[in-house]
Amino acid sequence: MRMRIRPILLVWAIGVIGGMALQGRSAAQDENPNRPPSRAGLPPGQVDVHSWGNPHQIRVRHVSLRLRVDFESRTISGTATLDLDRSPECPPEADLWLDTRGLAIRSVVAPRPGGEPVSLPFRLEVPQVPEEERLLFPSGARSDGSPIHGTPLVIESIGQAEGRVAIAFETSPDASALQWLTPAQTAGGRSPFLFSQSQAIHARSWIPLQDSPGVRVTYDAIVEVAGPGVAGLKAVMSADGNFGTSRADGRRAPEPEPGRFSFSMERPIPPYLIALAVGDLEFRPLGDRAGVYAEPALIEAAAFEFADTPAMIATTEERFGPYRWGRYDLLVLPPSFPFGGMENPMLTFATPTILAGDRSLVSLVAHELAHSWSGNLVTNATWDDFWLNEGFTSYLERRIIEDVFGADRAEMEQVLALDGLRDELSELDERDQVLHIDLWGRDPDENVTSVPYDKGALFLRELERAFGRDRFDDFLRGYFDRFAFQSITTGQFERHLVDHLFEAEPEAARRIDLRSWLDAPGLPPIDEPTSGRLAAVDRQAKAWLAGDLEARELDTKDWSTQEWLHFLGAMPADLPASRVGELDRALMLTQRGNAEIACAWLELTIRAGYGEADARLDRFLTTIGRRKFLMPLYKAMVDAGQLDRARTIYAMARPKYHPIAVESLDLLLGDPGDR
Repeated sequence: MRMRIRPILLVWAIGVIGGMALQGRSAAQDENPNRPPSRAGLPPGQVDVHSWGNPHQIRVRHVSLRLRVDFESRTISGTATLDLDRSPECPPEADLWLDTRGLAIRSVVAPRPGGEPVSLPFRLEVPQVPEEERLLFPSGARSDGSPIHGTPLVIESIGQAEGRVAIAFETSPDASALQWLTPAQTAGGRSPFLFSQSQAIHARSWIPLQDSPGVRVTYDAIVEVAGPGVAGLKAVMSADGNFGTSRADGRRAPEPEPGRFSFSMERPIPPYLIALAVGDLEFRPLGDRAGVYAEPALIEAAAFEFADTPAMIATTEERFGPYRWGRYDLLVLPPSFPFGGMENPMLTFATPTILAGDRSLVSLVAHELAHSWSGNLVTNATWDDFWLNEGFTSYLERRIIEDVFGADRAEMEQVLALDGLRDELSELDERDQVLHIDLWGRDPDENVTSVPYDKGALFLRELERAFGRDRFDDFLRGYFDRFAFQSITTGQFERHLVDHLFEAEPEAARRIDLRSWLDAPGLPPIDEPTSGRLAAVDRQAKAWLAGDLEARELDTKDWSTQEWLHFLGAMPADLPASRVGELDRALMLTQRGNAEIACAWLELTIRAGYGEADARLDRFLTTIGRRKFLMPLYKAMVDAGQLDRARTIYAMARPKYHPIAVESLDLLLGDPGDR
């Protein structure tokens, strides 16, 4: 089934039919009514090539949502009331430019306290960008031919709005940010489920706003849940007001009315962090300011797995400054969630694939928690600066792991990350190996590689080693204080680094080549991380490969997940199926429930043509939606000449996958609707 895209003219016509005929145009608009406001001469942080918004003229500062979630039609409808700030330099005739994708806009009005709202004319159409500014605006198409960046909503006569507009809208059933799950696709199997995933530029598919990480907003929301079979379902958001918790002011959130829920986020966040989930949920506290939500079938396992969360919060605060979001809760989503986790403030969304039963995969929790400082508190201003979010967070994650679980665990994870980075660098185009990447004309989701994460973390590790841990920790704490609740560019970070670290200690600064780290492909020389435990694994792997050790003689009883992954990663690409079978018979690898180990093992079996694992592979790919696992397994099948088999499995599993995963896999395997 192909993703359905609503024709632009049809959506525009909705506004006209609703009485929003175009009128009162300015002279400048009459000259070229389909031309966006010029971006020439704007500083880098104010030019987001993945947004049509004009925050340099009129900026959205607060979003008030009144939403109706309808499981039967698989749509969200309602209103978004936007509070606006106009810059002093904004011309009086300026329109308000917002981002949308697939939204039906029913009306746009300027509310009037105590009076009738004033209807405002609007249009939905991709503008004509002047050639001389082409590189300053969105460009590019998705695999199905639709614009990557959607269609701008242009609201005219905005001067009548007096700082506020209310937009009535409805989402498409295939909105890219939303996944609607049937009861059969959930852990409990009894009730439907909805969740959003707005990063990077998917918020525009369910809320009309300026969908740029450089435009921070506060928000409030009232959510009503409708449709058959929804009695008892609960809504949660990345905000105060989730059931079972206390609000920021210390008062317990009131019990919601049946089917109606209220939320408030008073700290300014980028739009991609506005998040919503609705399902059959329970809550378990993990301490005074942390807890976990999950379906009833998963709640006890989740509470056990995440028990160390309060200790992680405490150690991060001790090193890098206060946690400024009040609560830190987690929501375990159904298996189709395309990522490991999503750092929605106050409510991390997490994949159930980390519920290993032994807390061996909770580095993901450390990563998402670290985002409360790097990413949520200090945010990349554009997606070209994505490494500021993920490189900092990956570095902090390993520091948290070291403090909570010990140096051995942190060292193993650093070695594994470096191995994975080098493998990926060998396959990436040079343009994709750069930290400060140029993503013009591309979907920012294409930059979800190990480069912004692990190359970025290695850069910070090299800074730590050059300046000393204590000095670098002081720098980081000051960095988070200086840019708290702001969105910044790589250039701003670099100036802060030079001003507060390099100029104070020039001898240490000479050890760091900023241009090689930020602007060049590849990996500069580094101080290699090492792990004694992984070195011991290497010795056993080499002995087995050389025939000096039987598979049944491998000493694996105390291996962690990290050691298993390193062992499997040490296996050569041409390992024959007979030897793969020897490992399986001795170690029962095909039956492993740990998703990380299962993925690494199944990739090895595909390369070797080991058919005994085929049924496990089919089951894994049709029950797991995490893109980290899907992409390497399907790619391994393609590389092994099993394209037809990959397509057969994908045709069965595709309806269960999130639209973000589908977009990536359609590019790899082809849209089944085109075959």
